[in-house]
Formats: sequence, C-alpha cells, structure tokens
Amino acid sequence: MPVINRIAAMQDEIAGWRHDFHAHPELLYEVHRTAASVADKLKAFGCDEVVTGLGRTGVVGVIRGRKRPQAGRTIGLRADMDALPIEEASDVPYKSTVPGKMHACGHDGHTAMLLAATKYLAETRNFAGTAVVIFQPAEEGGAGARAMLEDGLLDRFPIDEVFGMHNFPGLPVGHFAIRPGPMMAAADRLYIDIEGMGGHAAKPHLAVDPILVGAQMINQMQSVVSRNVDPLDAAVVSICMFQAGHTDNVIPQTARLCGTARSLTPHVQDLLERRLHEIVEATARVYGAKAKLIYKRDYPVTSNHERQTAFAASVAAQIAGSERVDVAAPPMMGAEDFSFMLQARPGAFIFVGNGPSAGLHHPAYDFNDEAIPLGASYWARLVETALPG
Repeated sequence: MPVINRIAAMQDEIAGWRHDFHAHPELLYEVHRTAASVADKLKAFGCDEVVTGLGRTGVVGVIRGRKRPQAGRTIGLRADMDALPIEEASDVPYKSTVPGKMHACGHDGHTAMLLAATKYLAETRNFAGTAVVIFQPAEEGGAGARAMLEDGLLDRFPIDEVFGMHNFPGLPVGHFAIRPGPMMAAADRLYIDIEGMGGHAAKPHLAVDPILVGAQMINQMQSVVSRNVDPLDAAVVSICMFQAGHTDNVIPQTARLCGTARSLTPHVQDLLERRLHEIVEATARVYGAKAKLIYKRDYPVTSNHERQTAFAASVAAQIAGSERVDVAAPPMMGAEDFSFMLQARPGAFIFVGNGPSAGLHHPAYDFNDEAIPLGASYWARLVETALPG
C-alpha cells in the first residue's frame, strides 16, 4: 500500500493525538478542548491562516501551495470532532476519562488523520492553489456543518470542491468504499405527543390510556415501510423513545414517542411524512385520544457528485490499489451532516476501512490506528492531485 512515507513515519505521533482526543471526549458544540488543541497544532504546523469559532466551535486552517497555479482553485477537506453520550465499555489505556461520554464513532481518528495530512501539506506545499482544512463540531445531531456554512464558511474561504471521509467497521483496513449519488440517508426526527385521560389502573374503562395508543401507533407506523414504500426503494422508521407514566397503578394522562425516519429519495421522504401524520392522527382518534406529530426534516441525503466521486476513487486507488476501492458501495441508512456541504459545493464522501471492530455508536467501538496512514495519505494526495499546477 503506497502510503506517504512521511505520514507513515508519523504514525505513532498521530496515534498519540488520537488517543488524547479519545480520552477527553466532548459533545456537540462543547468541543472547546478539542478545538483548542486542533488550533494550536495548525498554528505549530505553519498554516497560513487559522480561524477559530466558526460555527461556534469550528476550526479552519488554510495552506497555500508553493507551485504556480494555473487557476486559483481551493479544495476543502472536512473532519468532525465531537463524541457521543455513551459510557465506554472497552478498557484501552486511553479510555474515556469523562463519565457517560466516548468517541464511539471515530471522530477522534478523523480529526487526527486530517491533522496529519495538514502537517504534511504545510511542510511540503507540493501543490498549486489552496487547501482549506475544516474541523467541524456537532456532527452527531447538532448540524455543525450547517452552522459553519451559516457562519460564512464559504464566504470567507472560496472553496470550489469539498471532500469528507468516515471510517467503516467491517470494511478491511486498507480498503475504501464510495459511490456516486445517494451515499447516506436523509434523517428526519419524529416527536409525537399523545394526550389521553388519566385514571386508576384498576378502572381502565374510565380512562383513555395513552400507553395503549402509543403502542398501537408504533405497530401501525412499521407498516409504512412494509406496505406503503415500494420494495425497490429504501426507508426506515424507528421509534427509539417511549415516555409515559410514573408509577405502577396510575394510567397516565400523556405519553411521548420520539424516533427517526430515513430515506434516500425525495418522493419516499414525502410519503413517510404524509403517512406518519395520517397514522398518528387516525390512531389517536380511534381510541378517543388526541395526538400531534412534529415531523422535522433534519439532515438531507448525503449525495456524492459524479465527477468528484470518480476523482476521489482514483485518489484512493493511488493509496490502496484499485482492487481495494469499491466504487459501487451500497448506500447506508445512516446519516451525515456533511450532506449540507455537498448541497453547497460539489464534492464526495468516502469510507475508509476500520477492520473487524465493534460497530459505530457501540460502547466497545474503537477507531483502528492502522487506518491512520491510509486516511491521512488519501487527504494529502487528494490535494496534490487536484491542485497539480
């Protein structure tokens, strides 16, 4: 695997950065320690410009190549910094020191790999044009990418194309996966408030039980995917939270359901929203309750642009060999707020293999340090290949 020798030589140092981030996880926009560490490193690397506080706690570095540019093109590379509210189950030496928080999605690795590429690019500057490295907060449900865009990311840095990367458990280390078009799903949020009529548990006939109503809603909502969505399309409806009641002998007055709806195409997204509203309202009415669904369209589909996808795949092939780059990977129903950046600029999102690790968002997950040289080399070669002079 022809990774960049300079980056391979830094692997222990890069892994050290990653372990430090892993031991000190931070959530959403509260990534103050991580962002400060990133900013300090970018300055020490010699970036031409370092900007902090973009999108609240985002950090951006600018590196200008030393070659004479044919055109003043700018390439953006993005990594995410935030962790998850999960108690870590592994016992690695760099285990999370913060109770109830851990890097269960590999953002510590993403940040470390992009830092490594930045250090290399700032040392060599063997390209023409400008590389902009973007370290983003709040990918895990906070839409940090959108916040950085709204805070003027593309106004301040005239990025022509933007690229993202995520590790993928189960994909062997040394492999990459990508596809043009929809790569990851749109993720919409569901909030359902049910009002029944509370009463004594021994006299259910004098009450309207919101728990029963909620249970029936959950059953009915599962039929949307199995009986309303075309089997050749993809969709997910998951209710992940059911809140009701405070004791064992009182039928509560209210209940709340929360969940997510996932889709890869606009027509399926529209269908999910319409049918879920109909089911919530009709089911409540059948049982004599009232209910309201708030359907919040959140992260859009992560859709890769065709030309940039082919380019990203060719760069990955330089690193791993074409036989280790899947250019027709199946789309995933997980979501990514890099989708907002792909709506604003052409670009592509790629997966890098994490080997046989626990799955993402699992308490035993850990980023595989063996993937560091590959991901960092991909970032560096992407800039040098896109901006050859």
